[in-house]
Amino acid sequence: MSDPALAGFDSVIDVRSPSEFAEDHLPGAINLPVLSDEERAQVGTIYKQISPFDARKIGGALVAANAARHIAGSLAQFGGAWKPLVYCWRGGQRSGSFETILKQIGWRAERIDGGYKAWRSLIVTRVQLQPVPSPVIVLDGNTGSAKTEILQRLALRGHQVIDLEGMANHRGSLFGAMPGGQPSQKMFESRIALALEALDPARPVLVEAESSRVGDLVVPSVLWRAICDAPRLRLTVPVEERARYTAGFYAEATADPAEVARIIERLRPQHPGERIRHWLALVEARDWPVLAEGLMRDHYDPRYDSHRARHDDGRGAVLALESLRDLDAAAGAVEGALAALN
Repeated sequence: MSDPALAGFDSVIDVRSPSEFAEDHLPGAINLPVLSDEERAQVGTIYKQISPFDARKIGGALVAANAARHIAGSLAQFGGAWKPLVYCWRGGQRSGSFETILKQIGWRAERIDGGYKAWRSLIVTRVQLQPVPSPVIVLDGNTGSAKTEILQRLALRGHQVIDLEGMANHRGSLFGAMPGGQPSQKMFESRIALALEALDPARPVLVEAESSRVGDLVVPSVLWRAICDAPRLRLTVPVEERARYTAGFYAEATADPAEVARIIERLRPQHPGERIRHWLALVEARDWPVLAEGLMRDHYDPRYDSHRARHDDGRGAVLALESLRDLDAAAGAVEGALAALN
């Protein structure tokens, strides 16, 4: 989210603990904690069990020691004209202490009133209460239709795109886990809020058809309602071609056959035992295209059809793609269909 209050500063410094920073932070902020996670817990325990005064005394000593370490280390490169913006959880003692030390040195430090808590309030308002500023068009299609990759190519062609799977670091399927894992729900919402704020209201925004969750993360209510209400462009691709494409696209997942087998085992309550045994045999044989086709026909496609029946009101269009071997050509075909849809 573009905040004019952040303009004009050379650095944005988050002085909260590493775990607080990892959960979510202001865009572009660097983490220079004045209390580590362990130190913050220690001060909190002293505050509750001994006295606020003792907690502040020990906390002050820790903040001073950590601030000295940052000044001698990460901040040693900056000259006297450096202008940092500092924040903590509420804009109180941690950031106030660090701001004072920086000012005593001669740097033009300032502090965010309300801290991260005020920023989080802006995010919640954006993703839960304010409408999506641009008309939404949903790119639909069954598993393996290359929707994400086509949207990425459309973004390079200048179209407005919100890539929920990229923001969630998850492909949105049973086998969709990505290296590095998913961000926190708060960080996911911050990424979406920034994307929404950057939209040009005069132009449509393209979003991939998703369920209300991407992996373990929940799509915020405003965007989810817009996705449900939006017109759709549905890609139809032969299942054999989708299976071929998916087997290559998910090469990272299939590099760990044992994990693939564990995921298939979790499908036992939803499928006959004979089908599960057949899929596990395909894993053993490393026959990924045939496994992908079986999962599409018997697991993914029926669920997509059921979801589509609830959310597709027929206002969209259908585009048949016979091949996904040339994704640039596929993106061009989608671009033409979108022009007709508009």
